[in-house]
Parts: sequence; C-alpha cells; structure tokens
Amino acid sequence: MSSEKQPFPSPAVDEDGAFDRLLDYLGRTRGFDFTAYKRPSLIRRLERRMSIVSVPDFASYIAYLEANPDEFRQLFNTILINVTAFFRDGAPWDALRTQLIPELLEARGEDRDIRIWSAGCASGEETYSVAMLFAEALGLERFSRRVRIYATDLDEEALREARAAAYSRARIENVPPEIVGKYFDERDHTFVIDPELRRVVIFGRHDLVQDPPISRISLILCRNTLMYFNLATQSRILSRFHFALTDDGLLLLGKAEVLLTRSELFSPVDLRCRFFRKINREDVRERTAALVSPRREGTKALMSKPPEMYSVAFEAAPIAQIVVDAAGMLAMYNDRARSLFGLSPGDVGRPFHELEVSYRPVELRSLIQDAQEHRRPVVVKDVRLDGRDREPRSLDVQVTPLVDPQGRALGSSVTFADASRVQELQQQLFRSKQDLETTYEELQSTNEELETTNEELQSTVEELETTNEELQSTNEELETMNEELQSTNEELQTMNDELRSRSLELNSSNTFLEAIFTSLRSAVVVVSRDMQVQVWNVGALDLWGVRPEEAQGNSLFNLDIGLPIVELHQPVREVLGGAAAQREVLLPATNRRGRAIQCRVTILPLLGLEKQMTGAILMMEEAVSG
Repeated sequence: MSSEKQPFPSPAVDEDGAFDRLLDYLGRTRGFDFTAYKRPSLIRRLERRMSIVSVPDFASYIAYLEANPDEFRQLFNTILINVTAFFRDGAPWDALRTQLIPELLEARGEDRDIRIWSAGCASGEETYSVAMLFAEALGLERFSRRVRIYATDLDEEALREARAAAYSRARIENVPPEIVGKYFDERDHTFVIDPELRRVVIFGRHDLVQDPPISRISLILCRNTLMYFNLATQSRILSRFHFALTDDGLLLLGKAEVLLTRSELFSPVDLRCRFFRKINREDVRERTAALVSPRREGTKALMSKPPEMYSVAFEAAPIAQIVVDAAGMLAMYNDRARSLFGLSPGDVGRPFHELEVSYRPVELRSLIQDAQEHRRPVVVKDVRLDGRDREPRSLDVQVTPLVDPQGRALGSSVTFADASRVQELQQQLFRSKQDLETTYEELQSTNEELETTNEELQSTVEELETTNEELQSTNEELETMNEELQSTNEELQTMNDELRSRSLELNSSNTFLEAIFTSLRSAVVVVSRDMQVQVWNVGALDLWGVRPEEAQGNSLFNLDIGLPIVELHQPVREVLGGAAAQREVLLPATNRRGRAIQCRVTILPLLGLEKQMTGAILMMEEAVSG
C-alpha cells in the first residue's frame, strides 16, 4: 500500500478510541464480539476494507456502516477469512486415515456413537473431508447410523455455502478421483456432495468465545482458527474444548497453533500434524477419600484373630517389656526383658518386689504406685544399666497403668527403651553440628552466589520465554497474513478467469468481425471519433493500394489516396455528432491503377455499449454509371 493510501491509524495509535467504538458498534448492532481477536491483524483487515470503500478513519467508517447496511456483509467476509480446501495440508489427513480413525473406532467397539465437531468450518470443505474419511473406514451405511458431525462457524454466508454442498471443479482438485466418484454427483459442471453423506453433517452458527461447547465429542477439528484470538481467549477456548471431549478425545489444530504444547489440558499425539489428546484431571478429594475410608470387614477380621497372635507379637517386640498385675505379681515378660534382666519362667507369678528388676536399675515400685494412683504414664529417662558381661546401657523407662473398659485397674506395663544408641547419636550430632556450622557458613556464601546466578538465569529464562511468545505471536501473525494473501489470491484468480473468458469472447468477436470485413468486396474503413483509422480491409487495399499496416493508427485525413478526403470531413462530422443517421457522398477519385472513377462513400455511425457513439464506418465502392 502506497503512502498516499494510508490515512488510517496504525495498531498502536488510536488516541481517540474510535477503533474500540467501532468494535462496540459491531457488537451492539450485529452481535459480533471481535474484542477477543488479535488487535493488529483485526486493524489490518479493517483498514483493508476501509481502503476499498475510500473511508479515511474508524469514526467515518461507523457512519459509513450506518448509511450502507450492505457493507456489513463485505466487512465480515474480510474479517472472517474463510480460507479452506478439501484435505488441506495432506499430512494430518493421512494420519487420521491410517492411524487415528482406526484407533478411535477400535476403542468404541461396534455400536457406540461417534460425535465430531468441526469448529470454524467456513464453507465446509474440511468438514466433508473428515466425513469422507469416516465413511471410507465404516462404510456409508454404518457411517450414517453411528456418526454425527457438528459443523459451526460465525459466518452465516459461509454456512449457507456449506449447507448447499456444491463445489466447482477447481475446488475439488485435491480430492482423489476415486473419492470424487463415490461421494460427489456432477451437475452442470458443479460437484454436489452425496445426500447420504450430507445428512450426517449438522451446520449451525456458534461463537467459540461466548456460546457453550458441544458435549461428548470424540474428535474436534479447529484448524487455523485459534491463531486469530489473543492468548487469554485461546486458553478459554481450549478449556471449552477440554470439557467437550470424551476422556480419550482428540483435538486437531492448524499448523501455526503450537502454544497448545504448553497446555496442561492436552498432551501431544503427533506434533507435526498438530494432533493432541485430552488429559484427564482426577478429583484429589475422591482419591484421598478412598485412602481413608474405614472398612468394617477389616476390623472384624482383626478381632477374630486367635489370642496366640497377641502372645507372639508381645514376644517379638524389640523393646523390653514386663507386666505387673493389680496384686503386685509379675504377670508376663517378653524375650527382650528376659535377656536384659535375667528373668526365667519361674519368676512369673512371684511378687514383683522380690525380683531384682523391681529396684535395679531404678526403683520401679514407687513408679508403679504413682502411675496407678494418678492413672497416667510415668517416664524416667537416661536410667543407667551396668552389666557384668555387657557394656553399660542407658534406658528410658515408662510405666503405664492398665485399665479395663469399666475403669478397673488390671496392673501396669513397664517398658525399657534402649537410649544408648540415641545418646551416641546425640554426641555425634553435637560434633557434627560444629562441623555443620562451619560448613553452613561456606554453604551460605555459596548459596548467595547461587541465588545471584539463579536470578540471572531466571531473568534469562523470562527473556527467552518473552522472545518465544513474541516469535509465536509473529508466527501466528504471519500465518494470518498468509491466509489473507491466499484469500486475495483466490479473488484475483477468479477475476483472472473472468478476464480470460472476456478476452476469449473479445478475440472471437474480433475474428468474426475481421472475417466479415475481409469477405466484403467493398472497401471498408472504420475510424474513431478523432478520425484515427482502426480498420482498413482488403477491399480498401485493392481500391486505393494502401496496406492496412500503413493506414491503421493514422488519421484518415493524412492518408494519400486517390480520393479527395477533405470532402468527407463535414459528412463524417455530421454522422459522429448525431446530426445524420447516415450520409452518402459521390466523389470523383482515382483508383490504385490510375483510372478515374466515381466513388460512392456511405458513412454510417459506429455504436458501442449503451448506444454510445464510438466512431464511424466508411463503405467505398465504385459507382457504376447508369
């Protein structure tokens, strides 16, 4: 676009808010909310339309829309770029046909319905493409029974074209011939989708940003649609797609839409072809509830275990334990207590105060009495036990009163936990603590250096992420511009075809006229309004001896022939001016052989389109004397 044709504000400059007012006007009057679209590409497309209708700014364009309601259709066709084709970008369709459709059909068995959503379907080519692939995989009868395809778009005009399901030969050039033969009917050089296939597809207007999603979908096709929206809107639409899909549902995006690879909602199946699978997010509360739910059967099973199990468990305990009953007798002890205090089976049933363990290594009788009186455990730590044939030990002693469910005292349990290893560990920990304090200072210094390095790395990562976002945005913007250029190219191609057709018609007409002029025996000369010779036929050559290439392009009055051309000036002007329908003049002349003749010149008007005067036709012939 040249500098003379840029009276419009750039995307960064809209100081008076006219652009936002235009978007608000479109939303209020036509129900189209374009605020979620990427601002730079939206402004570029609006400026393109404004340039076509010669409107200088956004505020003036609002007034233009109010005065010209038909302009809305042209504007929406410019904004909603409907660039699509059958089996566009072949790789994703090959992946669907060879791998993904067979897997999807196998997962759903023989009878389950299959629901497909073609979002942003435009004029329907991609929708019918996926329909033909499923029909090939299932057969047309089972396809009609099991598959439903929902095709949606914002553009009502595109939806009308999609519902008609009629395409030119040029638009089905990517469809394999055998598919064309099975699913298209040719009618007057137009190819119409088979009615049986067409009945499976349901078209409807749907706004991806505002309208609720369709549910229970097995496959969503949304190619090169997300790239027109900003990041926040892309994320919102992806969440709706996630809701719409079944647990194993697939999503197909366009080749420029790669932000999805960082989404927590979908995992890539084939990044090259832009296929993604839904990630199922389980409810954490349900999973934790399953872990803590009580099971009465387990409790009953535990209560039904034989008493021998408790005896074995008591003996196998790693801590020394003795039990004194309410009468002050030794009731039981485990193996660890036997080896630690030298107890024997004969000691069971003896008065506890008669046993050495009752007073060595600590006075237990007073502890037992205290625990029984206060009905609470009593703990004594770091009790030293000297052994004759073993190293001294440090024990933690705990006396616990035993009470039945009715509150009656049954006795006391005394446990002896070996704390020697703990003390050793405490000493080691103390020594290690000193070493750690020294190391900590070194680590603190290193940590500060690492934090500085980490901050630098974090800054670098953020810069790289920003750069990546900018590159992604640029990539999407380039893809959007490519779509626009492709749309423009299609329009130019259509215009070129029309011009080619008109050129052929014009050539045919010229050939026809030339044949007529050539076949006439009379001399025929056609001149424009400024008397430039445009046609000089063979008869004129034969009469005056001047070749067509010498005459054509010159003024008739500059030609040196044996006819007094000056005498024709007034009659020709009368015909060109409309003063006479035709004029006939008889002039003396000399033909190319030098013979004197009487030449009859008939002057007729040459009318163009809409009956406009474009020139004159001069027919010259020798007058035969009576």
